[in-house]
Amino acid sequence: MISESKHFGEITLLITHYNRSLSLERLLKSFEELKISFHEIVVSDDGSKPEHISNLMLFKERYGITPVLTEKNKGLANNINKGQRAVKSPFTLYVQEDFTPTPVFSQRLSDGLSLIKGDEGVDLVRFYAYRKYPFLKPVMHGFSEMQFRFWMPDAYQFNCYSDHPHLRRSSFTEKFGEFKEGIKSDRAEFMMVIAFLQKKGRALIHNDYREIFIQENSAEEPSQVKRKKLRVQFQASENFLIKIIRSFYRNVKFRYEYLFLKTGSNE
Repeated sequence: MISESKHFGEITLLITHYNRSLSLERLLKSFEELKISFHEIVVSDDGSKPEHISNLMLFKERYGITPVLTEKNKGLANNINKGQRAVKSPFTLYVQEDFTPTPVFSQRLSDGLSLIKGDEGVDLVRFYAYRKYPFLKPVMHGFSEMQFRFWMPDAYQFNCYSDHPHLRRSSFTEKFGEFKEGIKSDRAEFMMVIAFLQKKGRALIHNDYREIFIQENSAEEPSQVKRKKLRVQFQASENFLIKIIRSFYRNVKFRYEYLFLKTGSNE
């Protein structure tokens, strides 16, 4: 079966990139193979090595991307911010370069767009997650609304916003602020997580959140995020006692930050 071409003229595809041009090309090629096109494809680069910048210039001719460059690495937060500023369409599809869409993506994006356009209160439509969000209210087209319940003990509910692939209004930062620059990427994302909740953001997620995108980190182009080994082991441990400690720590820390953290400013 040959898939029909689909043009999303109201959506700009925003991709953040750093030293992984092979992964980037895989992503661009996957959209081409699915016959999906956008208002524009903005690739925001975070000061990659010359060989990757050369590839970006080739992709500009081959795939029609709009590169947004910087002379030196300034971190993921700056990379997202400058990329978002370059977007001119009403909606932004944000995807990091290590993801690729599956054949169902075109329909999921079309449905997600209709939902966000049909409800002005919806800020975000997500297409990927590591696990099921704890509190969901079914909407339609296989999507559910993520509901934040502060007093419920599941700390995973704080992950309402995520940098995983999602559709958002291009005016997103007007409501929630830009990403905090000059700090580690994990902390910048967490501050946006808190800002999203503090400002009563509303997000939808598809129930088949693991069937729409595939995350691929190859040995040739591994993840560029560096984390301390002890922290990674603590987060991944299946030891019963550590899981209890981890859950208690997250529940206390996340609630404290939600109540007292000041977010949404680079000043």
